[in-house]
Amino acid sequence: MAASGRSWVDAFASEATPGGVRYDEILTGAADQQKLRSVVGILTGVLLFFFGASLVSQLLGGLGWLLFRPGGDFADWLRALSRFDNPWGMLSGHLALATLIPISLGVVLFVHHRRPRWLGSVRPWFRWRYLLLSMLLALVLFNLVLFVQHLGASFPTLQPQADYWVFLVVILLTSPLQAAAEEFFFRGYLLQAFQTLVPRTPWFGVVCSALLFALFHGTQNLPLFLDRFAFGLLAGALVVRTGGLEAAIGAHVVNNLMAFSYAGLYSTIAEVKATQTIGWIDLVWDLAGFGLFTVLAILLGRRLRLDVTTPARP
Repeated sequence: MAASGRSWVDAFASEATPGGVRYDEILTGAADQQKLRSVVGILTGVLLFFFGASLVSQLLGGLGWLLFRPGGDFADWLRALSRFDNPWGMLSGHLALATLIPISLGVVLFVHHRRPRWLGSVRPWFRWRYLLLSMLLALVLFNLVLFVQHLGASFPTLQPQADYWVFLVVILLTSPLQAAAEEFFFRGYLLQAFQTLVPRTPWFGVVCSALLFALFHGTQNLPLFLDRFAFGLLAGALVVRTGGLEAAIGAHVVNNLMAFSYAGLYSTIAEVKATQTIGWIDLVWDLAGFGLFTVLAILLGRRLRLDVTTPARP
């Protein structure tokens, strides 16, 4: 294979990506064949995630048990990790979620026989300048919205939780990986796969992937569910309108970095991890922030003249 210039990826990626299609249409092809592959791919991806994430979490939990020797029952240790009571729990949880990246890439390659790099964007892979500018935009805008939201309210007391600086290192190293992994799977693979099931229905993939994204977060009240569903819809719209995952990843990364790092300064990270309810006013503020970011990120993409369809083929 080396002599012919073909890699092992070429051996599996036997089907070319269609030319002149939007991001959500990248997996389209022979209708019946692609629909079957998408059903198989979606089920495979979900099952691999539950198995892979659980396996990684258990292995890292056991490794932490051996390294730190916390005492007590191993089951209690695992429950503490799942709550993010200590930095090792956050590390384990985020690395478990990171399995969504190889799972997404693998399903595209082995089930759909397409090159995985088309999950990044229509050009393909990441347009790094746009990704970095999107993160900067999210950082400024989300902090501004947070500041306006708390105008007139008493400022909370600064009281960093125990091991905050260790938590902060873990947050900076693993939160971007965890956020990117969720975008790869939900706004990347699932959005494209669902769209092949009803290809002539605009935004079908966006809605279905957003709904599954919200449901995957477990127990939550209605405002929190709508908050996550709306984020999924807006992130999906960004992906389609800009032709790639960059802006969605940028918003998700910054949101998670802010949520965890600020929580450790003023309350506890475990408290944020355990959140199952928010108020309707919180929902409105989140929608305002994410909605404004979506509009500005699309305008930024136009300013940068980003391609929003795959290269046309002869």
